[in-house]
Amino acid sequence: MHPFTACTFLLLFFAALVSSTKLESMTIQHVLVPIVMEAEAKPFVDHLGLELVEGFFPPHTPFLAYQGEHHNCKVTVVTMGKDTVYGTGMDNVGTTSAALGTFLALSRSEADGNPAQLVMNAGTCGGFQRQGGGIGDVYLTTGVAHHDRRIPIPGFDVYGIGKLETLNPTTMAKTLGYKTGICTTGNSLDWVEKDDEFMKDNNASCKDMEAASIAWIAKMHDVPYLGVKVVTDIVDGPHPTQDEFLENLHSAAKSLQDALPKVLEYVTDKTGQSDQEL
Repeated sequence: MHPFTACTFLLLFFAALVSSTKLESMTIQHVLVPIVMEAEAKPFVDHLGLELVEGFFPPHTPFLAYQGEHHNCKVTVVTMGKDTVYGTGMDNVGTTSAALGTFLALSRSEADGNPAQLVMNAGTCGGFQRQGGGIGDVYLTTGVAHHDRRIPIPGFDVYGIGKLETLNPTTMAKTLGYKTGICTTGNSLDWVEKDDEFMKDNNASCKDMEAASIAWIAKMHDVPYLGVKVVTDIVDGPHPTQDEFLENLHSAAKSLQDALPKVLEYVTDKTGQSDQEL
């Protein structure tokens, strides 16, 4: 059975219109770049020569911040650090840490009098054969949604999906040779059949574990959001997700190192336009 009613589709449509974020005429002087995993962030941090900022976050939190400048723009990279609560020492992946780390970083930048004008979430993702995705593809996201927040109650179903339109990067993607599409978010690396129903309904081109929660926080702060994602695994492919992810993580991190400066330079050069499209 199809998981949505006609009423739900209408609510989703209007919710997406309401949540559409526009980049007003402005000059971007500070970009916040949340990257969940240290392995994803390190090549980019090293490439730009960003420096660790001690005391940026409250001392009892695991998050890390690195700052510097690129192309006359301040760049703050935030990673979610390592787990100490469960004693695993693993990266704090998933929506909870991503939302909290991004919220604290945006709040800190505002308190410092140098607020971020753009949240650019970078990281790895799964791609879809049915959408033409391949290992190593770079996606600039056009929107976000959740695929594992299933609340079959009118109104709550729309909230659970949490669909948001974000900056339209179509022109930038064509210029830089990247793909575009919606990123769907869930808290599991793998998926079940019900997840896939929602991913199809979300028209997802890539799948991750943080984008929708970070975009939600950006929306709260009225800061535009852009996702930059590199495919490490094929969600609807023949190989186990975890095997492909681990095999391709290093090369994907290098691809991020290459892509992110190009996106930063494009954004800082092209902002000040009168519409939503970059």
